[in-house]
Amino acid sequence: MPAWIREGPFALVYGFLLVVVFCRAQGTYWLGRAIAAGALRSRWSAAMSGPRMTRAVDAIDRWGLPVIPLSFLTVGFQTTVNAAAGFLRIRWVRYTVAMVPGCLAWALIYTVGGLAAFEAGAALLARSPWALAVGVLLVLLVGAALVLRHRRSRELRDEVEELSAPSPVPPAAP
Repeated sequence: MPAWIREGPFALVYGFLLVVVFCRAQGTYWLGRAIAAGALRSRWSAAMSGPRMTRAVDAIDRWGLPVIPLSFLTVGFQTTVNAAAGFLRIRWVRYTVAMVPGCLAWALIYTVGGLAAFEAGAALLARSPWALAVGVLLVLLVGAALVLRHRRSRELRDEVEELSAPSPVPPAAP
């Protein structure tokens, strides 16, 4: 890590990192848009613009926006999410509004020591690959547990809605 980032004034480092992450995220988004535009001019256009894809894009555009700022708390996944947002043609204003909190958080994390955490992870890997593997496994297990919990609650909610929906068949006359 360069000394000016490690030892520089907080506001300057934060501002610099904020500009970097903002430009990187926007660039990745627009790259995804360009790829989508090329796909829509190819033989794949029917698959890319059919009713299924339209519904998927609408669902992600409506419900998937929280994924965008949360992706900035990950390594690697944020690039995929930003490119996917462009590829799925999420409106730029909605994408940018969702992206800004993630950029603010990312710049703050890296300003106050996020890079040091990665350096510590690399040092731990050099010293004890098993300790790093256990730490990564714990993080993955917690993530999997949260995903399973969310899926179960969604399934239960869907079952309740299905059971409480009015019956499409009228009752038989006595």
